[in-house]
Amino acid sequence: MNLIQFLLSRSWRLVGLSIVVGIFSGLASAGIIAFVNAAMDSTVSSAIVGWSFLGLAIVVVTSKAFSELLLVRLGQEAVADLRMHLSREILSAPLRHLEQLGQHRLLATLNDDADVIANAYVHLPIICINAATVLGCLAYLGWLSWPLLVATLILMGIGAVMFLAYQRKAFRYFKDARETNDTLFHNFRSILTGIKELKLHRERRHAFITTVLHPTVTAYKRNFLMGMWLYLIASSWGMFLFYGVIGGLLFVLAPGLNLPLATVTGAMLVVLYMMGPFAHLMEMLQSVGRANVALRKVHDLGLSLAESRDMENGTKASAPAKHGVGSLPDEEWQRLQLIRVTHRYYREHEEGSFCLGPIDLTVSRGEIVFLIGGNGSGKTSLALLLLGLYTPESGEIRIDDTPIDGANREQYRQLFSAVFSDFHLFETLLGLSHHDLDGQARAYLDRFQLSSKVSAKDGVLSTLALSQGQRKRLALLTAYLEDRPIYIFDEWAADQDPIFRKVFYTELLPDLKARGKTVFVITHDDHYFFVGDRCIRMDFGQITNVADRKSHANGSLAGSAVLAVPIE
Repeated sequence: MNLIQFLLSRSWRLVGLSIVVGIFSGLASAGIIAFVNAAMDSTVSSAIVGWSFLGLAIVVVTSKAFSELLLVRLGQEAVADLRMHLSREILSAPLRHLEQLGQHRLLATLNDDADVIANAYVHLPIICINAATVLGCLAYLGWLSWPLLVATLILMGIGAVMFLAYQRKAFRYFKDARETNDTLFHNFRSILTGIKELKLHRERRHAFITTVLHPTVTAYKRNFLMGMWLYLIASSWGMFLFYGVIGGLLFVLAPGLNLPLATVTGAMLVVLYMMGPFAHLMEMLQSVGRANVALRKVHDLGLSLAESRDMENGTKASAPAKHGVGSLPDEEWQRLQLIRVTHRYYREHEEGSFCLGPIDLTVSRGEIVFLIGGNGSGKTSLALLLLGLYTPESGEIRIDDTPIDGANREQYRQLFSAVFSDFHLFETLLGLSHHDLDGQARAYLDRFQLSSKVSAKDGVLSTLALSQGQRKRLALLTAYLEDRPIYIFDEWAADQDPIFRKVFYTELLPDLKARGKTVFVITHDDHYFFVGDRCIRMDFGQITNVADRKSHANGSLAGSAVLAVPIE
């Protein structure tokens, strides 16, 4: 029913038409057996029966093909829309919530669950046709002899009760298998991202295979096989009951009720003809059971993403900012403020939670600000708050006198360009439509010493197969082409050679400042602290010290001893 409801939510007319045509095909298929039985009766005109048989056969074939094509197409469209909907939900959900869900869960839902649902849609029209065929055969059996119909329905009722009992158990195993699949995606991702570390360490590789991957693969196999095994038991029991109907008809009911030979022959044909569609029906139901599990996972994920988005926006239905209401300045902004901003989150595999803040910080347009501090001090978390990718738990962020909230946070993010430490490169310069984009890209490729390795044509980069430092230069190229008012670089120079590291600090950063850009640089390169207008040190989620350019020139910014200067 979940699958039918999901399809009906898209187009109940098309779904209804497909099901009606499928049922008509099944009934017509059942009608064929009546003409086969009539053909055995010498008193009936063979010409009439033959033409009627041919007409029903054409109806069965054409209606079956039409029903399957219509519903399969609708199913694929529904799954495509489902994937697009989930992708949009993921892109609009808070970053922190996505980090908590994990990439493996999101990928499993986008990929595996959608495929299982699509596979069930392929089977759904066949289920309708087979169900209609069985119902039509039962109706004809009742026309031949109602005692035979009653006996058959009793045995099928017993089989249905047992089938539902086994189905519930199988459903639980399929659900467990689906949960295990999330862990499988996580393990497969570990193989791909940790391939070098696993190849270098034989014992680690062996431990990963034996203690991490193998138990998960085995658990998935066990749960899936148990679910399939229970479905097979149920369908085999149904087939056994059909043989019981045949045996009861031949050896009990026919002699006991003194049924005519024609009735017995017709009933035998009906039961034998019905066995195929019934067996196929039982086999198809397992795919529907798996699809229901997948659809529930998709539904739960969709609700989770929607709820987290509402929490970030602060309401259940945040309206977008209207022109002139909560709108932000673009290039002409003068002051960015963090006022008593805090953010708390739990770190995986650690007790307690990490608290950033309260942070009070004011940055003016055109400043170069260095964020320094040890690993885990909160520098990246502060950058994500500045970017609007993390939402403050308390306090507020302001651009000039405009507070940032759910109504204008998306607009606020458009003020920033960033190159993260775990950056991602796209092969195409997506979203950029400058005049002479290729010319600008080539100019930056030359400036970043990449023109001999990479070219740009029609907004497409020729290759991404570069060293990590060169890939970061490509990410910097994208940021330059975006030409936003504020830049954030997270350990950008860490993978650069000494020559280009010096170029970054002494040429590129001053150039951005000269163009009126504001730049936040997360770094450990203390040799270049003099480039910044201010150096802000963070420890344990707090801003502990601030030094300006003059303080550094006087040697005050050495080691962990930083001259305290008022933030505002």
